[in-house]
Amino acid sequence: AVSVWQDRDASCQNRNASRGKPESLHRAEHTGTMWMRRDRLLVTAILGSLLTVDIYFVLLPKLQEKYLKEDCTCQESGSRAEGRWHNSSSAVPGGTRGPGITPVAHQTWARDSRSKLQQLFDHPLYNIRTPALKPEELLLQTEESLSYYKRKVSRWNRHQKYYNAVAAAVNFSTVAHAGAFNPEASWVKFHLGINRYALYARDDPNIDQLLRDMGSSTIVSADYTQDEKVLKGMCDCTQVVKPSGHHLKLALKFQNFGKAMFKPKRQERHDETPEDFFYFVDFQRHNAEIAAFHLDRILDFRRVPPVAGRLINVSKEILHITRNEDLKSVFFISPANNTCFFAKCLYVCKTEYAVCGNPDMLEGSMSAYLPGLTIAPRLSIPNPWIRSYSFTGKEEWEVNPFYCDAVKQLYPYNAGNRLINIIDMAIFDFLIGNMDRHHYEIFTKFGDDGFLLHFDNARGFGKPSHDEISILAPLIQCCIIKRSTLLRLRLLSHAEYRLSEVMRESLQRDALQPILTEPHLQALDRRLARVLRATQKCIKKFGEQHVVAEDFVETQRTAGPNSR
Repeated sequence: AVSVWQDRDASCQNRNASRGKPESLHRAEHTGTMWMRRDRLLVTAILGSLLTVDIYFVLLPKLQEKYLKEDCTCQESGSRAEGRWHNSSSAVPGGTRGPGITPVAHQTWARDSRSKLQQLFDHPLYNIRTPALKPEELLLQTEESLSYYKRKVSRWNRHQKYYNAVAAAVNFSTVAHAGAFNPEASWVKFHLGINRYALYARDDPNIDQLLRDMGSSTIVSADYTQDEKVLKGMCDCTQVVKPSGHHLKLALKFQNFGKAMFKPKRQERHDETPEDFFYFVDFQRHNAEIAAFHLDRILDFRRVPPVAGRLINVSKEILHITRNEDLKSVFFISPANNTCFFAKCLYVCKTEYAVCGNPDMLEGSMSAYLPGLTIAPRLSIPNPWIRSYSFTGKEEWEVNPFYCDAVKQLYPYNAGNRLINIIDMAIFDFLIGNMDRHHYEIFTKFGDDGFLLHFDNARGFGKPSHDEISILAPLIQCCIIKRSTLLRLRLLSHAEYRLSEVMRESLQRDALQPILTEPHLQALDRRLARVLRATQKCIKKFGEQHVVAEDFVETQRTAGPNSR
């Protein structure tokens, strides 16, 4: 009771004291108390909002990824996938339109359990089924081709037998390798799978097997390639030609009678093309050949023959098995006790052009051979945008911005697919930085509607810091691009399928990885953006209907010049 009365006295004293204060001071204290309460509510609301956002966007996804990862799979429809990449005026069904082309049902995949490369290949753009192939659209006929290969293998075995008998008669030791033709060999399947549209199908599992075989199969024969033999002793130093010693390459035959072109390592991964080098005297890089194949596959062109990296013992797998005396004669032991060899050509027959093992092991690229010209003739055609292979002078396209108008008047560039295939090749060369595309080849069987072969890419990936925009001249001057190419380029520019990341993942599958340095991978993204800007500039100027071309257009010889 005493304490209650004391509290009442204190309360009365406080009330009397407050009554004695000025009214303005009392009002200020009341206002301050009110704002303090409001600030507390505001701070509480802000902290609550931040906590909610953190739980929803950070904590909850991590919990779902950890506990629901295997149970949560997403099946994207084509329309949902399209929303991430394509422009409102373009539709996937028209992306690679042709007779009877229909999209394959998109496969179900768990976003977090698959690689970015697999996600890319699962995208609807990479699951467009080409028309059913007719017999005439295959490069080779199975029975005839198998019979031809069997005859070649029998002839090779006979020569092997005679050579071994002669060598034994003169007490000369040889390395004998028994072999037999296998119609199920990966290289045979590769040859039989070449068709009008590409060198191999998108989902062909045999290509991965071919890459593995080239990286591990026993080598039974080594020789110069045919162009190396032609260059021998016939080099004209009054003209600027490719120094044979700079692009030394060998033809290697495996025990299953498959063949691959071997290009040895000439530079380290981080080495760049010197600024004072002309493009036609640049070194050829084995890792550029490997990377070009992977990029071609990612772009879905499928026009580069399969390429794999391999470590070769130059003594056991080249010197000791070759029958070519000219090739044997160019081997020597360097002062560092490494086994070296060089090309046999008059003006580069020098040890400074040699490639050397360490002490015998040498890495290089192995490019699968295409069917021989006897059964699959090819035609080599000068590139309309060929460069001037001299120290001075320029070609017409380099000084005339309207050069493409003249090209469009010429057959076969005035109709069909040839011109847009040239532009595909220019985009591919720009991405890898290859200025050395003086010719292109086609299979004569497919005529003017056939695809272009993207051969010889070893002069790419030389300068990651430089984008040679002149390589894009066909695109910039003609302002036309294939719809499927444009859609895939747009797709690869998005973070989910970023070109550099899928390339990095793809190259990790090669035995010699890392194949490209990080600056080269980043250059791919930068150059891709430049291609898309150039295309968008054309679309803004002429309209999409005049710039974006449909795929698989049949050539008509009576067709007039295409309008822009």
